[in-house]
Amino acid sequence: MKSGGTPVSVPGSRAPLGEELLLCHDRASGLVAAIAVDDTTLGPGLGGVRWMRYPTFGDAVEEACRLSQMMTLKNAVAGIPYGGAKSVMMRQGGADRPTQRDAQLLAFASYVSRLGGAYVPGVDMGTTVADLAVIATVAPWVSCNHNDPSPATALGVFHSIEAAVRHTLHRDLAGLHVTVQGAGHVGSSLVRLLADRGAVVAVADVDRVRAEAVAGGVGGSVVSPDTAHALPCDVFAPCASARVLHMASIDELRCALVVGAANDVLAARACADRVARRGITYVPDFVANAGGVLQIHAERAGWDAGRLGLALDAVGTRTADLLEEADATRSLPLQVAEQWASARLGRTVTIPD
Repeated sequence: MKSGGTPVSVPGSRAPLGEELLLCHDRASGLVAAIAVDDTTLGPGLGGVRWMRYPTFGDAVEEACRLSQMMTLKNAVAGIPYGGAKSVMMRQGGADRPTQRDAQLLAFASYVSRLGGAYVPGVDMGTTVADLAVIATVAPWVSCNHNDPSPATALGVFHSIEAAVRHTLHRDLAGLHVTVQGAGHVGSSLVRLLADRGAVVAVADVDRVRAEAVAGGVGGSVVSPDTAHALPCDVFAPCASARVLHMASIDELRCALVVGAANDVLAARACADRVARRGITYVPDFVANAGGVLQIHAERAGWDAGRLGLALDAVGTRTADLLEEADATRSLPLQVAEQWASARLGRTVTIPD
């Protein structure tokens, strides 16, 4: 089903239904997964494989559908020839054993193959380059089976923060206070980039040992992930789970800017208005965190390091242009970014509500 016309939701939820939704269950391996292809107007749907625990399969399906729509926006704004897609695998007992993990990955790969190249999987929360290499033995149109795009994602977010700080606060990063929520592959790389430029960084992660290791490496501090958003700072950079900004948490923000790597940061579209009313500038995550998909495209298109570097620098330029246009038109940055994506896709697209 091609996107367009009257929006359709996943039964039982408000999650948007795109072009294709494949529900996967392999009895032998225990795999339970969902693959959501939101839009292939610009090319095959590109998006990561998320392997996490969910309260119900319905929650997993809803996340796949929401994130696939975010990937459509991200890839369109980034100017690369891909549509949006995402997949989720239900993390269950036994999946941490190597043999069981590989069995589920191979079963998942067989479902990816059924889509005939309409979906290009990549790494995401809970999956690794080694996992994608297993999938690639069955489904050859895989990305991230050789290199982890996380450092590129972090570099793009860094450039976005730098541009947003320059535009909004009229200063550089030296002495800037940044709270990074999430110290995984992307968050830890971002912490180092910020610290190298002289920023004062506070780190939060559900794994306190990991947070302490990352913060300790740059002379930063460790804060609770539950209250990180409320810490007084210049920039709050969410780099962990989705929908961390809801009405209650927005009222607790004590920052000037929200710029991070996490996908689907806003719990609902109306949250963007609430953030703006607080006098806080929010750079849409699908603009700031495009570095990873740019690296994936660079590898598939055969770009050299210099061309990729320019593309990652352009994440900052795009952020500056976005904020300037938002100011000039008295619009929210989110509205401008959605308009950019809509113009490229030839239809109106917005973040899921």
